Amino acid sequence: MKPHTHRRSIRLQNYDYSQPGAYFVTICTYRRKCLFGYVEKGTMHLTNFGEIARQEWLRSEEIRSEIRLDLFVVMPNHLHCIVVITHSDGIVGAHGRAPLRRSPRSLGSFIAGFKSVVTRRINQTRGTSGSPVWQRNYYEHVIRSEDELLRTRKYILNNPARWFEDPDNPIHAS
Repeated sequence: MKPHTHRRSIRLQNYDYSQPGAYFVTICTYRRKCLFGYVEKGTMHLTNFGEIARQEWLRSEEIRSEIRLDLFVVMPNHLHCIVVITHSDGIVGAHGRAPLRRSPRSLGSFIAGFKSVVTRRINQTRGTSGSPVWQRNYYEHVIRSEDELLRTRKYILNNPARWFEDPDNPIHAS
């Protein structure tokens, strides 16, 4: 029998992730596989799968009225982005059918919906129904000031140029 393991939450305790605010998010591919493209001379070049992720990211704002997308970059094996929740009177999530465990207007519900649609489209494209595209969970950070927002934007903009230093780059795996 498999031992029971507790997954520790990386979220802020008692923080309402459906409240208006800016959030820096990083979502990584399953096993950090470079599905989305490659970086050459500091420029990200998307594969078809990377283009799917980019398209669905941009489409998110159209179908979820509570969010505004700020800066983002699709990297070879992850996505960095800033999500702004503007208000809480609509539904964020997988087209309004978010799992009951998540608040239907939360950052987590939105990310789950995004990951789900990208996974479905990529698996349809490559004929691999049920295969994982994303790792479980995601990294998030609540942006609390204008200065922090500017630093986060700079980090995202410079990410492709720093790819060869990035710990998510598979060349650093031992």
